Amino acid sequence: MADSTLPLSRRLAYSVGHFLNDLCACMWFSYLLIYYDSVLGFQDAAAGLLLLAGQIADGLATPLLGCQSDRTRGCGNYGKRKTWHLVGTVSVLVSFPFVFNPCLGCGAGTPQWVGIIYFMPFIIIFQFGWAATQISHLSLIPELVSCEHAKVELTAYRYAFTVVANITVYGVAWLLFHYQHQADPSIADHLTQVDIPIFRDMALIVLGIGAIFSLIFHLLTKERSQYQEETGERHPLLPELSSSTRTQLQWKHWFTEPSFYQVAALYMCTRLIVNLSQTYIAMFLINSLLLPKRYIATIPLVMYVSGFLSSLTMKPASKYIGVTMTYCLGLVPILGFAAWVLLDLHMGGRVYGAAILLGSGSAVILVMSLSMTANLIGDQTQSGAFVYGAMSFTDKVANGLAVMLIQGLYPCSTVACCPACLWFYHVVMVTVTGGVALIAGLCLCTMIFWPIRIRRH
Repeated sequence: MADSTLPLSRRLAYSVGHFLNDLCACMWFSYLLIYYDSVLGFQDAAAGLLLLAGQIADGLATPLLGCQSDRTRGCGNYGKRKTWHLVGTVSVLVSFPFVFNPCLGCGAGTPQWVGIIYFMPFIIIFQFGWAATQISHLSLIPELVSCEHAKVELTAYRYAFTVVANITVYGVAWLLFHYQHQADPSIADHLTQVDIPIFRDMALIVLGIGAIFSLIFHLLTKERSQYQEETGERHPLLPELSSSTRTQLQWKHWFTEPSFYQVAALYMCTRLIVNLSQTYIAMFLINSLLLPKRYIATIPLVMYVSGFLSSLTMKPASKYIGVTMTYCLGLVPILGFAAWVLLDLHMGGRVYGAAILLGSGSAVILVMSLSMTANLIGDQTQSGAFVYGAMSFTDKVANGLAVMLIQGLYPCSTVACCPACLWFYHVVMVTVTGGVALIAGLCLCTMIFWPIRIRRH
């Protein structure tokens, strides 16, 4: 039964359920391209193809898994959301180590297409598991709490652990690079095949940590029983409709709801800003600003620390000015970051200040977009997983296509070989933050005139 609030222990238990996904997603977006490009020596288009394949697999899996999560009964009395969460967790644990390990049996003369075929199945299994875990975890929010502020709070708790997960990954990366330099100061300050053990050990460490938190989630989170779900024992979230008159929306009904498209467009823009900036910040630091490789750990770390601090202000801000205006405020520092990158071509150490702006703004818009999705679902929890899956579909496909486009536009076949290459990632960072933020602002304007609500009665 959904309550207006949850005890702190249950909020924390729920919040750590996505920790493994967050750890793996951080490595995926932050280091996949630079690992396959600079460490394994894949061409830009090949590395982009692997990321695109993963995003498409995730995008296709999320709405399908959402429908199955809504329809299936789960394993016994375990709960349908937790059952799918467990399936996803196991899939991630068995596949992710292979993504950040070299191709087994491949040598220096092995054609690149062989490596692509080798990595593709592991990436698809990983993305299937990631999607199953994400959708089932998000779908629990409307089932655990009922009022809007409680949903924002639970989403903020969830994002706080997302930030902790990212800080963990970047902290581990910094330590591994630090100890590598201490052990052998002669190792180059740019990424090479010598760094393969760094990424392999990082993947194994984050999987071990994530598995522990997933176990905590499954032991302490209580999902509503099947009997309560069948008898409709829940608090109505739309007070203007009685239980006898409100419509139970199925997945196909959502396509007739204008608010469904409003939230989907805004969520897609939000994820483009967050994921693409995370994907290309390392390339920007190494190939455009020409900073040492330790910066690919310290700069993202600063971003997520600032994001964690800004997440503490989200609940009171959304309470007093509303979710929509809080999202609007989150766009301001992102536009500030874009302007800074555009105007300061040789920022050097000043990149830390820009990272604070990007991190704080990204945290706000991500939590608010998830809260808008939860508010859209309301008491329609019977099809809530499909809604989250559809939102994620737009996000994954858009991100994958954007990465493939960017990789295809890279001026040269080798890294930073001409002035155009140095300028390229400046343009990318400005476009994926400032340009997409402006589009998100336009989507937000539509919600002022047509507020988010279900119009079918």
